Amino acid sequence: MKKILIIGCGLLGSSLVRRISKKKIAKKIFIYEKSKSNISKIKRLKLPGTLVKSLKDGVVNSDLVIFCTPMSEYKKLIIKINNFISSKTIITDIGSSKFESSKIIKRFLKRGIYWIQCHPITGSEVSGPEHGKENMFKDKWCILIRDERTNSKHLKFLNTFWKKIGSKTVIMNREKHDKIFSITSHLPHLVAYNLVKSAQDFEKKQKYDLIKYSAGGLRDFSRIAASNEIMWRDIFFDNKINVSKAIDMFIKNLNSFKKDINSKNSKSIIKKLIQTKKVRSKILKLKQDTNKPDFGRN
Repeated sequence: MKKILIIGCGLLGSSLVRRISKKKIAKKIFIYEKSKSNISKIKRLKLPGTLVKSLKDGVVNSDLVIFCTPMSEYKKLIIKINNFISSKTIITDIGSSKFESSKIIKRFLKRGIYWIQCHPITGSEVSGPEHGKENMFKDKWCILIRDERTNSKHLKFLNTFWKKIGSKTVIMNREKHDKIFSITSHLPHLVAYNLVKSAQDFEKKQKYDLIKYSAGGLRDFSRIAASNEIMWRDIFFDNKINVSKAIDMFIKNLNSFKKDINSKNSKSIIKKLIQTKKVRSKILKLKQDTNKPDFGRN
């Protein structure tokens, strides 16, 4: 790989720049970023990439283009790059949901250009290039999406690319992807946002200084709820059908817990609590988290 263009150099974009440079995956890294604040940070951090002022300069000189922007930016960016993108150029993205964004890609990307959607399963509640990490993708899953229009050569290349980055890869269709992550990622974030909002509403209504007494539960949910609001708005809208179904399932289970509590049904609620603990054991067995108490905090 000779040249790579990163479009959007926030948390994940800057992490990719760092990793690509560290692993010497490309001879040249171009960065296209429209945020003046991020541009200043990129310069101050001296990230190992060359800032380009125009999309054209980056696209025509790159073999691989990676979209690292919020999904709501895709349409206008696609319309711009259509004027100078080559069929030889490999295009991908790192968006967290795929079905609706794939419609935008199919509708607006000019014919003869191949875009393979990817989703590295990593991130943080913080955003911006100053928070990027060189090992952000190491030993994390990266989902590659295959459909009826997938270019096999490009798919093979991207599979190798993500492995060089340090990720574990798996290939699936976008329908399966969006269903899985509506439960494992999108619903938990929505619950976190709603729980923190409920705490705010409770504090306002009761006129209690509630937040300073936040226990570990609210504290941990507040970390998730501190995530980038534009990115998560786009994810919720993009995967709205599956997220809505996940919400319905959550409400059904929440009402079941409520019924057990009001009726003091010890047998039923104990059974639920024991069953759900098994998920934590499975996560630890798969080495997806540390087994140290309190997530290894000091």
